[in-house]
Amino acid sequence: MRVARWWTTGSVAAVLGLALLLPAKAQDAWDAARAAGTHLLMRHAIAPGTGDPGNFSLSDCATQRNLSDAGRTQAERIGRSLRENDVAIAVVLTSQWCRSRDTAERLGIRPVEDEPALNSFFAGRGDRAEQTEALKARIAELDAAGKKAVLVSHQVNVTALTGVYPASGEIVVIRLGADGEVSVEGRLETE
Repeated sequence: MRVARWWTTGSVAAVLGLALLLPAKAQDAWDAARAAGTHLLMRHAIAPGTGDPGNFSLSDCATQRNLSDAGRTQAERIGRSLRENDVAIAVVLTSQWCRSRDTAERLGIRPVEDEPALNSFFAGRGDRAEQTEALKARIAELDAAGKKAVLVSHQVNVTALTGVYPASGEIVVIRLGADGEVSVEGRLETE
């Protein structure tokens, strides 16, 4: 009976301890997002499906998988969260795919600039190694200028750079080290 009571007390304490850590982890991710020298690498918001249709054309959104109504709302909500959490963004860079550009614009933070290194390379549409290195070089330029960026891209690009398989709209807070390697400083889940 005494052991059972200890186990129950210990179990309750463990559960409460875990519950207290979860908000702390979320706060740590926001602290990382605000920290100097970090950037916010974001997978575009909700766009149902996988890949793009066979008739894909970069210049024609009608040939691409696009944000759903939920995705458009999600992107706007993420932008509000970034502002409410005082994340000072200097630059918003995006993949040229319509779903990424739409996400970046709906954040409502800054004017949006195309960054081809953020374009999807899913299904052979780009070059993983070349684009990942180009993105690291762009991040190094941002760091040298003291500018924090939101980088809106695709799951394959985020995974190639960080090893993280992000959910739609998820933000991976990253830092480029002096050795040219990217570290994950936090994750901001948006759902």
